[in-house]
Parts: sequence; C-alpha cells; structure tokens
Amino acid sequence: MKNNNSDRNKSIQELIPPLKSRGVNLGLKRIESVIEAMGNPCKNIPAIQIAGTNGKGSIACFLESCLIKAGIRTGCTTSPHLVDWCERIRVDGKAISNEKFIESITTVKAISQAENLTPFELVIAGAFNHFYLNKVKLMILEVGLGGRLDATTSHPLRPFIGISGIGLDHCEYLGQSLKEITKEKAAIISKGSLVISSIQESDVKEVIEEIVLQKEAKIKWVSPLSKSWNLGLAGEIQRENAAVAKAILESLIDLGWEVNNQDIKEGLASAKWPGRLQLKRWEGKPILLDGAHNPHAIKQLSKERLNWSNSNKTVHWIIGIQIQKDAPKMLRNLLKEIDMAWIVPVPNHQSWTKKELCKTCPELSAQLREATGVREALEVLKSKNKWPIPAPVITGSLYLIGDLIASLKD
Repeated sequence: MKNNNSDRNKSIQELIPPLKSRGVNLGLKRIESVIEAMGNPCKNIPAIQIAGTNGKGSIACFLESCLIKAGIRTGCTTSPHLVDWCERIRVDGKAISNEKFIESITTVKAISQAENLTPFELVIAGAFNHFYLNKVKLMILEVGLGGRLDATTSHPLRPFIGISGIGLDHCEYLGQSLKEITKEKAAIISKGSLVISSIQESDVKEVIEEIVLQKEAKIKWVSPLSKSWNLGLAGEIQRENAAVAKAILESLIDLGWEVNNQDIKEGLASAKWPGRLQLKRWEGKPILLDGAHNPHAIKQLSKERLNWSNSNKTVHWIIGIQIQKDAPKMLRNLLKEIDMAWIVPVPNHQSWTKKELCKTCPELSAQLREATGVREALEVLKSKNKWPIPAPVITGSLYLIGDLIASLKD
C-alpha cells in the first residue's frame, strides 16, 4: 500500500506544481478562459456553493451524505485534501480514481497551457470535466479561499449559497477586519440566489444582508440543530453546520428535487469527515485529531473541551501552526494553566517554533515543549507511566493531521 500511494502521489505531483511554488494567486480570468475553452461543460448543472472560515467542508459532507441517501447524483469538490489529491473530487461520495484524476488534469493542462493555472484552479477545472463526464445532476462546491476571486465562483449557475461561521483568517489576502473578510466571502452571492447561513457576529451579518439586498437574493438564518438530531460528526459546532445543510436540502424543492426528512436524518447521522474531532489510535493508544487552524476554529475547539467529562484535567496538545497564522492568539485561546503544548512543525510548510512563541507569549513559555514531529511527542508521552487522560489532541493544521493519518495507514 505504501509503495502504491508513493507512486500515485509522484504521478500527480508531476502534473500539479507544488502549492508553495505558485503561492496564492486569486483571480477568475484564468479559469474562466479555460472553462470556456473546455466548452463550459457544467454550465447547466446547478451548484450549491459553500463559503465561510470554518465548517465549509463539514457542510459539504452533510449535504453529500444526504443527497446520496436521496438518490440524487452528486458531484462534490472540497479542499484541502488530507492524504490524497483524489479526495478533492467525488461523485456520489466516491473519490475519483488515480487514473481518472490524472486523465482529467491532463485534459485541462492541454487546454490551459497559456493560462498557467494554479493547483487549485487545475483541480476545479478537472472536477468540472469529471462531473460532466459522470452526468452529475447537482454539484457541491466548497470555496477554497475567500470567495469573490475563488475558482469555484467561475461556475455560472449557483442558485444556493451556504455560509458557515466567518472569522479572521487569511488576513494577508482577504483583509484585516471581519467586515473586509466578509465582503470577500459573501461576494459569491449570485443574483436571485437563496443564501443559508448559520448565526453570525453582528458585523458579519450586516455585510451579508447588504450584499443579499444588492443581489436581489434571499437570506435564511438558521439556528443549530437540537440534540434530538443524531449527527455523524462530533462536536457542538457541527449542529450549526448541519442546520445549514438541512435548510439547503429542504430548499431543493425549488429545483424540483424533494429530499425527504428520513433521507436528511439518515444522511446527517451517517456523515463522515476525517480530521474533525476524530478519535484514532496510535500504537494502541487513543488520540484525538482536529484540524483547527485559525483562532476562530481554535476557539470552537476550546469550547468543545468544556463538554468533555474530564475537561478539568491536563490536556496535552500537540500543535503545528503555519507561520502566517496568528499562533499567539491560537495558543492563548486554547491553553488552560494546567495544560501542556508540544510545538511541532507542519510538514513541508514554514511553521512557528517554540523559541518564537516563547518570545511572543512569555507567559506561556513554561507550558510549551518542542518536538521534531507528532510521533516524537507521542513517544515521549508513551514513555511516561500512564497514557494521558484526556487523550492527547493533535491540532493546528489540516496538513499536520493529513500527514499523521497517512502514517497511521501504513
């Protein structure tokens, strides 16, 4: 299995340039030109587009699970992937095969040579090609970054817009305030569309409502689902995400599809989304994985901790944070005085170090430890007489979580 994965990734890496080599290059002109050259294959396939800071992937996951139950042929694209690029393109919940992925991206690259698409744009164009060939009836498009200039916004038919919780993240691209960031994200709202959003902070709500009015759209604010709903994803925040998905599903009647309440119940209960409060085992020992990668998500993780039966005990956090993230704020939101945090690098990304964090957060320095990676931190914890309760939590980056999951599969 390990060799097969290695060969697969090598083949894909030959087609897709490393993310860090291209960086972020937002804009719609390149991908719109390529999609037009492709014949705009999905122009008549309606899409549910999902924006927000955290929870986009969970909403997509809930939607996908319910639509499969309802028998509606669905194409879904999400990002980032945890282990394999093929995770980003799915039809009825099944990831595109390695061969079909390479075939689809090769087709796009042959058409797009003059445009020099970014890796994300290549995948979105490849997804449209795959969805068309597989005759999907409905698409779920998770925004990659922002919204206004995101590649998913190139799709011309987006009658339903889902918005998850919005907070500060990617400020270097989207703006320094909640209002600025919300303007970028809510710019995906298309004329006459139906917008479904979880409850937002007042500044965020104000901006969304202004844009809804400008676009002659409609807005529906939804409260979290009650505990009577059984969800396949752990965490109280998922009740907000599931509520957005449920409201979108109930609105599909406007397009002639009826997703009944039983399909919704079963779909929400059977949804699976790795790396989000996911309990795994490392060498027989329990560990908890959560891809919280910005202050907004870390704050939710900290709230979730309050629901644990042993929340008053020391938590060993193993955390890797990319250098552009607000790591000091993340740690201050996360750590209680009794906690310990192991600072580890995010594989293949520039990351905060313990030394840098001790300078910026001297009040936390006694609680910080350093390790070369997740495995080293876990080995040290294993060498103690007793495995920690609660279980160690690995967080701070989805790339960190993906690298660990890949190693656990070996």
